[in-house]
Amino acid sequence: MFPDVKSVRYLRDYQLELTFTDGVSGCIDFAPWIVGQGGVMAPLKDKSFFAQVSVNADIGTLVWPNDVDFDPEVLYAHITGQPIPGHIPEIAG
Repeated sequence: MFPDVKSVRYLRDYQLELTFTDGVSGCIDFAPWIVGQGGVMAPLKDKSFFAQVSVNADIGTLVWPNDVDFDPEVLYAHITGQPIPGHIPEIAG
């Protein structure tokens, strides 16, 4: 089981600094997950809206006012490089 997100700090553009309940911390640039996306991700393109990120302690991850959230396992794996059990990584071609 992966730890939950404990805190988040907006840095700039689409970059956030995350700290997890086990003390691991790191920065993620969310631009690849947001720029060019539509639907529920579209409001996050507005950097002032993106900066309204917070932590929902009930689900242990990041959320925005439009209820978009990210799986904390994906965030933790991204920061640590630790694979998600049962997840088949994409093969670069």
